[in-house]
Amino acid sequence: MTVSAAPRSTRLIVADLDGTLLHDASTFEERFLSQRSVDALVKAHEQGLKFAISTARPVSTGLSFARRLPVDACVYLNGALIDMNPACSDFDTLTSGELPVDGHLRRIGFSSQRACEVCRMLLGAMPGLQLGIVMNDVRYTNFDVSVLWKTQEFRLTDFTDVPNGQADKIFIMPRSEQCAQLAGLIPADFKVSISEGTMWMLMNPQANKESSLRTVCERLGIGLGETASFGDDLIDIDMLKSSGTGVAVANANPRVLGIADEVCPANNEDGVAQWVEQLVA
Repeated sequence: MTVSAAPRSTRLIVADLDGTLLHDASTFEERFLSQRSVDALVKAHEQGLKFAISTARPVSTGLSFARRLPVDACVYLNGALIDMNPACSDFDTLTSGELPVDGHLRRIGFSSQRACEVCRMLLGAMPGLQLGIVMNDVRYTNFDVSVLWKTQEFRLTDFTDVPNGQADKIFIMPRSEQCAQLAGLIPADFKVSISEGTMWMLMNPQANKESSLRTVCERLGIGLGETASFGDDLIDIDMLKSSGTGVAVANANPRVLGIADEVCPANNEDGVAQWVEQLVA
């Protein structure tokens, strides 16, 4: 595949992690970032380009990648948490539920009470549905999430004893035969995003990758037309369409490939790194 790169007017590179920047693996925990990708992004940063991560991952599984990369901003939880000064953040800062006085963190969620109401409503209509609430990097769920994510903290609940606070998202793992009924039950004050075709995420409508891109650009003083963003999944589409150059990795969902301005090699071939190498050659 021929790799092209945006013109030198590109000032900000934004990349999704899973399926885009990270290599695949047999388990979620084994997905990895290649040294080639690190080196390419470090070189770009040294030449003055800004870099941001935009991922659906929570802090517990995203922060380690941010620490290896020259990040000027990091979007977690599909836009529910935006860190606009990662150098000033650590795990405790990002998961405390408190906002630092300097304003470099932005949380876009909804009350845990409202989240519990929705979970109880969904279970009343669909007993046995597997779902949970993410808040401050803890998953309050009605099932053992270690079957999906072996390192993520969770607490079993019936959604009557979740602490008060601001939740980031409701996640649901429906079986295929449950999806049609579930789609008809989503409350109007939530927007649904589906990650990797399996996990439904109920979010504040303002918490998404496209809105977070605008927030990061405003903070950095960079125009949307000066950005290049990379993605593979349906939740990346609006971000790619809003960027100056939207780049899909070759392994992307067909709908993502259909809207992309460019296509780079697949994640397992370090496609983002190849594209960046051309830009900073």
